[in-house]
Amino acid sequence: MLSHVFLGVSDFERAFGFHAAVMNELGHALRFRDDSRPWAGWQRPDAPRPLFLIGAPFDGEAPAVGNGQMVALLAADRATVDRVHAVALAHGGRCEGPPGLRPHYHANYYGAYFRDPDGNKLCVCCHDPA
Repeated sequence: MLSHVFLGVSDFERAFGFHAAVMNELGHALRFRDDSRPWAGWQRPDAPRPLFLIGAPFDGEAPAVGNGQMVALLAADRATVDRVHAVALAHGGRCEGPPGLRPHYHANYYGAYFRDPDGNKLCVCCHDPA
C-alpha cells in the first residue's frame, strides 16, 4: 500500500542516530544516507518498499509535526515492541504510551508510542497473539 514515509527533521545527525537505532532494532537495513541533502532511508532487507525516510524538508522550511499524524511500524513480536520502545527512549525519544495490549483496537494489538527528538509521533506494534 505504501511506497515510502518521510519525516522532516531539524538536526539530521541527532535524528539519524535516533532513527538508525530504532530501525536496527526492527531489523531494517540502511538503504542510503546522503549528507549533502541531508536525508537517509531504511527498508526491510527482503523488500525494496516501503522506505522509511528522514531528512531536511525539501522546501527548505523548518520541519513541523502534525496533530493526529503518526507513523506505525510493524514489529515481529511483542518483545521487539518492548525493545524498540526502550531504544527510542534511550536515544532521546519521549514516551507517548508504554508497551502493552490495546484491546480497544483488537484483542492481540500490542503497541508502544513515542516521539522522536523532533516531535514526530511513532508507534511500534505487533498484531499477533503472544
